[in-house]
Amino acid sequence: MLKKEVQSSRKLKAANTKKKIYETARQLILEQGYENVSVDSIVEAAGVAKGSFYVHFESKDALVVDVIEEITKMADLNYKSFLTTVPDGSSTLDMLLLLAGKISDFIEFNISLDNMKVLYKTHLTKAVDTTSATSYNRELYTLFSRVLEMGVEQGELREDMPVASLSKHLILAIRGITFEWCIRHPDFDLKEQVLEHFRILLYGLRNPSVSE
Repeated sequence: MLKKEVQSSRKLKAANTKKKIYETARQLILEQGYENVSVDSIVEAAGVAKGSFYVHFESKDALVVDVIEEITKMADLNYKSFLTTVPDGSSTLDMLLLLAGKISDFIEFNISLDNMKVLYKTHLTKAVDTTSATSYNRELYTLFSRVLEMGVEQGELREDMPVASLSKHLILAIRGITFEWCIRHPDFDLKEQVLEHFRILLYGLRNPSVSE
């Protein structure tokens, strides 16, 4: 009985240590950017031995993959919850504009400019696996597809363009504009530009038979 209690205590301690390392690393990365955070700075801030880090994580890159996955899930959950607050009776185009605005706000105020720069660089260099953020299977694509499908069913949007393709292009637009924000800040308003671009795209999707 005592042996089981000791083992249980050790497992709990190990789990708490892992959580502490992870949360500390996540906070440091969001505050300082991936490239400015080292394993040494993580363990120092967490108050644990360096060996403890490698007991739980293969490398800083492996930990960062977990952080990117968590942030991606958190973002998509945030967007999904936001859609439930959109007033009943809103048009599909209004819903898409509101969602695009919400995404812009989350990127700017929750992820931040510096971290988006690092994330884009990580995508390009493939230093770590960023599949969770780029996969077409992520929840974000599903959210856009559902709204678009509703628009087609209600006759607001064209029927001759695949919904899956449309959702990819709308998200592609956000990614491209966010990249432009990264290279032109501070002379570039992310949300303003995303909404302007979406209005251009969305009016092109409008069913010609729908009156203005």
